[in-house]
Amino acid sequence: MSSRQALEIADQAGLDLVKISPNAVPPVCKILDYGKFKFELLKRQKEAKKNQKIVEVKEIWLSMTIDVGDLNVKAKQTLKFLADGNKVKVSIRMRGRQNAHADLGVAVMQKFAEMLGSAAVVEKKPLTENRNIIMIVAPASNKG
Repeated sequence: MSSRQALEIADQAGLDLVKISPNAVPPVCKILDYGKFKFELLKRQKEAKKNQKIVEVKEIWLSMTIDVGDLNVKAKQTLKFLADGNKVKVSIRMRGRQNAHADLGVAVMQKFAEMLGSAAVVEKKPLTENRNIIMIVAPASNKG
C-alpha cells in the first residue's frame, strides 16, 4: 500500500507509522505506539547489558629464580582467578644477565602452566618481548 494510505490508517488509530527496515524494497513499516516501542527497546538493551559477563585480565608476576613453594602459592592464586572466570596474564621481568638466558624463563612459564593442569588453557604461549616474558592463561571451558 502507499505510504499516504498507511499514514492515514495510523492517524485514524491514533498511532505512529514506524519504518522497520527502510532499506528493503519496498520499505517495511509497522503501525504502533512509537513511545512504547522505544521504551521496550531500551528495556531489552538494559536487560542484555545486565546479563553480560565482563572478563577481567588479572596479572601474576613470577621470577626466573622462583622457588617451588612460591610457585605453588602463585599457582593457587591463579586458579582462584580462573575459577572466577577471569583471564590471567603471567609475566616475568628479566634483569641484568637474565636477558641472556630467556629460555630459562620460558621453562619456568611452561612448568607453571603444567602446575595449573586442566583448569587452565594457555591462550598465548610464553613469548619474550624485550625484558619481559608474557603468557596469557584462560579458564578451561567445562561446557561439553
